[in-house]
Amino acid sequence: MTYRYVFGPVRSSRLGVSLGLDLLGRAVCSMDCLYCEVGPTRELTRTRAPYVPAAELLAELARWKDEHAGAHLDYVTLGGMGEPCLNTGLAEVIAGAKRLFPDTPVAVLTNATLLADASVRAELAQADAVLPSLDSLLPEEFARVNRPAPGLTPEAVAEGILAFARTYPGKIFLEVLLLSGVNDSEENLSRLTAFVARLRPARVDVTTMTRPGAYPAAKAADPAILARFREALGAALASRAVREPAPEATAAPGAATAPLTPEEIREIVLNSIARRPQTAADLRAALARPPEEVAKALAELEADGRIVAVDGFYRPLRRARND
Repeated sequence: MTYRYVFGPVRSSRLGVSLGLDLLGRAVCSMDCLYCEVGPTRELTRTRAPYVPAAELLAELARWKDEHAGAHLDYVTLGGMGEPCLNTGLAEVIAGAKRLFPDTPVAVLTNATLLADASVRAELAQADAVLPSLDSLLPEEFARVNRPAPGLTPEAVAEGILAFARTYPGKIFLEVLLLSGVNDSEENLSRLTAFVARLRPARVDVTTMTRPGAYPAAKAADPAILARFREALGAALASRAVREPAPEATAAPGAATAPLTPEEIREIVLNSIARRPQTAADLRAALARPPEEVAKALAELEADGRIVAVDGFYRPLRRARND
C-alpha cells in the first residue's frame, strides 16, 4: 500500500472527515502565501499542466476505496500541495471521484486565481462544493499576504469568483484568512463586506493562523479583530452563516473502519503531514485509531528521522529544515 496523491482522511474544520487528493505532487502554486501550511511555494506559476496525471490519481483513489471498504467520508477534497485548478486534469479527477464515490460530495479548495478563465470555471462547476479564498481586496495587502504570481490582482480574483458564482449550482464556502498587521485593516473589511454582499456565498469562514505557516511574518490575528470581521461579514450575508470553524481534533467516528497495519498507519501519517502539519490529536481523530497506535507510529517515524514535532505539530523533517 503506497499512495503518492491520496492522503488522509483528515479532520477538517470546514468539511468534516475529508479524504484529500493532491493534484500537484509538489509545492506548485499561483501564490506563495505567508501562512501556507504546505510551506513555501517552490514553483510559482499560472501555467496549467498535467502536474499529476488524472489516470494515476484515480487509480490510487480506486485502490484506496477497495482497501478501506466501509470508511466514513464527509467529502473527497481536491487540494494538496498547491492550487488544484492548475492541473489540466481537473475535470477528469472530479468526474472520476464522483464515479468512485457517488454518495460522497466532492469539494475543491482553490485560491480562485484561475477563475477568470471560463474553461476553468466550467471544469470546476462539476464539483459539489467550492471553497475559494480571498484574503484582501487591497492591492498592497494582497501582495503582502498572498505573494501572487506576476499579473494577478485582487480585483481580477474577485471578479473571477463572482463570474463563477453566477452559474454555479453548488455550494460556495468563502474563506478569509487574516494575519496580524498584514490584511486586518478596516479598509479591507469594508471592501470584503461589499464583496460578500454581492457574492452571497453559502458560508464565509473567517480564520487566522492555527498551524505553522510558510514564513515567520505570518502571525495570528487578534481575536477582537476576528470577531469584528465575522460580525460585519455576517451582516452582509444576513441569514446565511459567517462562522469560526469548529475545533478540529474532536472525533471522526468511522473514519477508518478496516484494520490497519503499523506500516499502513505510518504511511498515512507521512502522507497527511506532508500536506498539513498536524498534532497527535489531529491524527488520532482523522485515523480513528487507538491513541497508543498513533503514538507508536509517531515515535517510530521520529526515531527514523522522518518527522519532527515543531510547537506540537508534526511535520516531515525535510520540510522543517527548509523553513
